[in-house]
Amino acid sequence: MVLEIAPTLPIPPHFDPHRVGEVWKVPYQQRATDARNWAGQHEIKAAAEDEMRIGLLAIDVQNTFCLPGFELFVGGAVEDNRRLCEFIYHNLGAIAEIVVTMDTHTPTQIFHPIFWVDDCGEHPQPGTTVITDEDVEKGRWRVNPAIAPNIKGWSLEALGEHARHYTRELGDGGRFPLTIWPYHGILGGIGHALVSAVEEAIFFHNIARHSQTHLELKGQHPLTENYSALQPEVLQASNGEAIGKKNQSLIDKLLGFDRLIVAGQAKSHCVAWTVEDLLTEIRDRDPNLAGRIYLLDDCTSPVVVPDAVDFSQQAEAAFRRFADAGMHRVKSTDAIASWPGF
Repeated sequence: MVLEIAPTLPIPPHFDPHRVGEVWKVPYQQRATDARNWAGQHEIKAAAEDEMRIGLLAIDVQNTFCLPGFELFVGGAVEDNRRLCEFIYHNLGAIAEIVVTMDTHTPTQIFHPIFWVDDCGEHPQPGTTVITDEDVEKGRWRVNPAIAPNIKGWSLEALGEHARHYTRELGDGGRFPLTIWPYHGILGGIGHALVSAVEEAIFFHNIARHSQTHLELKGQHPLTENYSALQPEVLQASNGEAIGKKNQSLIDKLLGFDRLIVAGQAKSHCVAWTVEDLLTEIRDRDPNLAGRIYLLDDCTSPVVVPDAVDFSQQAEAAFRRFADAGMHRVKSTDAIASWPGF
């Protein structure tokens, strides 16, 4: 049976592509009125009536990653988000629900500079420092004694044991080594917020389709990174205490859609590891489910820090691996109805 896909719609007049790289206040009440009128004008039905439930997963489309001048700006993110906004507006009638993940941190976390010191009491340089198991073993970097009282239930000695355990686990698990990042995604700060233009598009969809956006916070635990939205990098601390778990409810939600479209930042890190973990779950359940996943290749970019790190090759290798497993690499500018499997 061929299910009907809602037609491509025009972009509402309020959208200004030139403002995607800016921060501004979304006029909610006005946009709610606009969305209701737009739905009536274009006969956009409530999402609950959709025959095919299409989900959009927008990963970490936050100021901290997506706007120039913010902490971990991903080159290309502004144009990625312009295309993402246009994709949402064009496909308001087809997307049943939008799921948004948000990297959510506090200053004292294992990947931020304050967590570590060297023999001189200096913190590592963010963005260019990678801490390995050997670095911890030989004492090149050690846990900052001043932060131990801030981590409930942990002594300085126990934190030191965990630091060695953590860097070893990353290597053994085939994950990225521990990178010290600039302070970013700080809960309550402007960097943590969604990009204004994307937030507006998501809000507009919410009202037009009577579809509640699902927000998922990740990355709060101080003793592990959390690139993937589906689980942290390390699940268990050195003392056996659980410091994270697989987000089974989110996995079930994502795999419950008839089709799932994925976009966001960064292609090499949070997007790649989220899709990787989703693929692991798919292989355990039914490898054919990979054919339901669509990766918006033109709405995501890898981490590249000039003269420091370039994860472009890792990102491309990951996306090739996903395609080989049966997922689809597609462009936001092509009509959904033309994608394979629709």
